[in-house]
Amino acid sequence: MHYRGYEVYGDDGGVRVEGVRDFDPVHIFECGQCFRWYRQPDGSYTGVVRGKVANVSYSSGVLKLDNVSLEDFRQVWFDYFDLGRDYSLIKKAVSTDGIMERAVEFGGGIRILRQEPWETLISFILSANNRIPRIMKIISEISRLFGAEIKYEGESYYSFPDARTLASCSLEQISECRAGYRCGYIHETAAAVAESGFDTGKLAAMPTADARKELMKYKGVGAKVADCVLLYSGTRYDVFPVDVWVKRVMEELYFGREASFSEIHRFAGEKFGQYAGFAQQYLFYYAREHKIGV
Repeated sequence: MHYRGYEVYGDDGGVRVEGVRDFDPVHIFECGQCFRWYRQPDGSYTGVVRGKVANVSYSSGVLKLDNVSLEDFRQVWFDYFDLGRDYSLIKKAVSTDGIMERAVEFGGGIRILRQEPWETLISFILSANNRIPRIMKIISEISRLFGAEIKYEGESYYSFPDARTLASCSLEQISECRAGYRCGYIHETAAAVAESGFDTGKLAAMPTADARKELMKYKGVGAKVADCVLLYSGTRYDVFPVDVWVKRVMEELYFGREASFSEIHRFAGEKFGQYAGFAQQYLFYYAREHKIGV
């Protein structure tokens, strides 16, 4: 079928999407934006999104999604992989200097995933002062303990539990995921979201500073985590998440001196505007792989 600019074919329990550009699974799944995708021996990636397991591979403009129906592709995966966006325009917009040109060329296959907002909120609460392998392990454990089992290729995978499910658990039960002091944050945030919901539509309609403040009402959410939640849930793209390491990267690449968090945010806002989040991803991946700011 022809679907929104792509030729999409269903075959052998999966979907083949032709005409996909600016897509590299390594760049997408290993740039620090997501924690539920695992690289397989053949170079493909298997992950769980919105209670569905898929295996993803890409070669020469063809995206292959195994364990995915045409309906799943329309309902879940098209938006999840942000396939409705022309990334060549994004790349052009953020390539404002030699540094960004190199970063964009290096991470040219990055796409910012539109992840499930509630899962993104908990994932980035867990990410504060934590390393990626450990974050992945904790999220996997939360899903195994409290999510629904999904079978794929003889293996067990698990959906991420909703807020009501986690809110009904005791702190002792949640502590089994071994997230340390963050278990308390999960417990309190789950209770708050179970009671009042988590409306990203409302956040998208607010000025960015207000949306950030709204998210910072949740336990364990500071400015950096709030920006990550806004960006990686596909709610807002004008944010530029900055932690201590990103601060050092920006100082090394752009300022040549110490700079405050607010100075870096202001600089990124003026330089990249509505595309600040995309610029941050290209820079973050480039800097991490080149050991900049370490």
